[in-house]
Amino acid sequence: MTQTIAPRVRILVLLLLAATGMLLAGAGPASAHAALTGSDPQQGVVVDKAPTQVSLTFSEKVAMSDDSLRVLDPKGKRVDTGKPSDVSGTTYAVQLHSGLPDGTYTVTYQVVSEDSHPVAGAYTFSVGAPSKTTVSASGPTAGGGVVGWLYGFGRYVSYAGFIVMVGGAAFVLACWQRGSGVRPLQRLVVSGWLALTSATLLLLLLRGSYTGSGKLGDVFDLSLLGQVLQTKTGASMVSRLLLLAAAALFIAVLFGAYDKREDQEKRDLTFGLSLGGTVVAAGLAASWAMAEHASTGLQTGIAMPVDVVHLLAVAAWLGGLTALLVTLYRADAPIERSAVRRFSRLAFGSVVTLVATGIYQSWRQLGSWSAFTDTTYGQLLLVKLGLVTLLVGIAWISRRWTARLGDSAVAPSVEVPEQEQAPEREKEHVSAQAKGGDSQRDAQLARQRAAVDAARQRRQRDADPDRFGLRRSVLAEASVAVVLLAVTTVLTQTEPGRTEEDAKAATSASSSSSTSSSGALTLDMPFDTGGEDGKGLVRIDLDPARVGANEMHVYVERPNGRGFDVPEVKVSFTLESKDIGPLPVVPDHITTGHWSASGIQLPMAGDWKIAVTVRTSDIDQTTVSKNAQIG
Repeated sequence: MTQTIAPRVRILVLLLLAATGMLLAGAGPASAHAALTGSDPQQGVVVDKAPTQVSLTFSEKVAMSDDSLRVLDPKGKRVDTGKPSDVSGTTYAVQLHSGLPDGTYTVTYQVVSEDSHPVAGAYTFSVGAPSKTTVSASGPTAGGGVVGWLYGFGRYVSYAGFIVMVGGAAFVLACWQRGSGVRPLQRLVVSGWLALTSATLLLLLLRGSYTGSGKLGDVFDLSLLGQVLQTKTGASMVSRLLLLAAAALFIAVLFGAYDKREDQEKRDLTFGLSLGGTVVAAGLAASWAMAEHASTGLQTGIAMPVDVVHLLAVAAWLGGLTALLVTLYRADAPIERSAVRRFSRLAFGSVVTLVATGIYQSWRQLGSWSAFTDTTYGQLLLVKLGLVTLLVGIAWISRRWTARLGDSAVAPSVEVPEQEQAPEREKEHVSAQAKGGDSQRDAQLARQRAAVDAARQRRQRDADPDRFGLRRSVLAEASVAVVLLAVTTVLTQTEPGRTEEDAKAATSASSSSSTSSSGALTLDMPFDTGGEDGKGLVRIDLDPARVGANEMHVYVERPNGRGFDVPEVKVSFTLESKDIGPLPVVPDHITTGHWSASGIQLPMAGDWKIAVTVRTSDIDQTTVSKNAQIG
C-alpha cells in the first residue's frame, strides 16, 4: 500500500513546488504600503515659471537616500541640488537649479516605505511648454528582476522555516513528548532552524540591492550592507539572528537532555521548556511584526501584538501538521491516538485564534467591503480565505480518522507470517553460534536484527487502515498549506487595500481640485505695444484646461502689478499639429483689468498655442503667445 502511495506523494510535492514557484514568480515587483498621494508641480502640468523645488507627498513616512529623488531635464541631466529634505512628515522636497529653460522635466523617486517595501515611480511636468525628452517616464523598478525574485523566495523560505521549527517543537512538547527521540522529527525541526537562519542571512545580503539598484552584483557590497544594518528592517533581521542562537540552544536541550530524561522528569521540564520556547518564538514573530505591515498604519500598538499571536497560531497549526505528517510517514514508532487527539485540540485552538486575529487584520488592512474585490490585496485575501476554508474542511476529515484509531498506546500488533519469522530465527541462531566470536560479526548481526525490527514496526504501522486514511488526509492538509503559505508570502509584499484606496481617493481629489478650481492653467505673458503706457502683463486663467467647454479669465496689469483697462483684448487658440484654428475668442469686460469668457470649446487634446492681442491705443497693439498642454 505504501509503495503505491509513495510515487503519488513525490508527484504531489513536485506539483506543489511548481505552484509555489509560479505564485512567487507571478508576484512581480513588490507593491508597497506607501503610495504617492500628491506632488508639486503636479503630474503633466505646464507651469509658466520654473519651480525652485519639487516636492512629493506619500501616504506614510518613507526612508530616503541621497539619490531617492531626482529631477532630470529633457536631455537626462540632473537639475536637482542637494539632498532631499523632510518638509512635513510625509512630504519630501529637493531643490532645483535656478533659471531652468523651458521644456519637459522628469521626476523619478525610489524610496522605502515604513513597512520595509520599496516604492518607485516617475512623472513629468513642463516649464513654459512641453518638449521632447530622452528620459523614460516609466521610472526605476522597485523590487523587481532576479534580486526581487530571490528576495521573495527568501521570504517564503524564512516563513516556512519559522513555521516548521516552532510548530515542530510545539508538537513535541504539547502533543507527543516521546517524539523528542524520533529522528525524523528531530531532523524536521533542525531543518526549519537551518532554513530560517540561511534565509535571514540571504535577505540581509539582498536587502541593499532589493531597495536600491536591483543589481545582483551589489549583493556583496559592504557599504550597502552597512546602510541596511542602520534601518528598521536590518535591525529586525539582526535581532532574528540573535534569537535564532537562543533557538539553537533550545533545540539542543529538547532533543538532547530532555529526550534522555525519564517520563516523570520530562513532565517537570516540559513547563520550563515550553515557557522558554514560547518567549523565543514570540521574539522571532515580533521580528516580522515590528518591521512590516503591522508596524505602520492604524493602531500599531494593537496590530503588532495581534500579528505576533497570528504568526504563532499559524506555526502551531501548520508546523504541527507538518510534524504529524512526518511522523505518520517516516517515524518507525507509530504515534499514539492520544497524541493525535492532543494535536487536534491544539489545531482547533489555533484556527479559532487565526479567525479572531485574521478578522482584525482584514479590517485594518482593507477598511471597506469593496476593497475585497477592488484591490489586489483584497483579491489575494479572498484566495487565502478560500484556502483556509478548504484546509479546515480537510482537517475535519482528519478528525474523523483520528476518532477511529485504536486505543492502544502503539499501533495494533499484526501477526508476522511464519515465512517472515523464519529468517529472523535463523539470524538469532547464527547470532547464538557467533557468541564468543569476533565482535565485528556481532555488530553486523545486531544491525541486521535492528533492521528486521524496524521493518516489522513499519508493517505494523502501515497495516492499520485507519492510520492509512489519517496519513492521506494529513498529506492533503499539508499540500494545501504549502500553497497557502505561498499566497500569504505574496500578501505580505502587497499594498494593503485600505492604503491603495486612500491613495486612489487622494489622487482623485487632487486631480479634481486642480481641474475644478479657478486657474487650472495659468499663463503669464509680458507685453509692450511701444506706445505710451504700453507695457504690462497679461495673465490667462483657463479652467479646466481640458477637451470640451472651458472658462477663461484674462487679467491685464501694469508693471507694478495693478490692474488697468485697455481698449481691446482678443484671444485665439491654435493646435498647429492638427491644423486646427486659430479659434478666436473675444472676452467680455468684467471690471478694471479683468475680462472673462465661458463656453470656450476646445475639440482635441494637444499642445495648443494661446495668443493674446492687446491694444493700448488706436494705433498701438501687440500679440503675445505661449503654448500649453490641453488634456
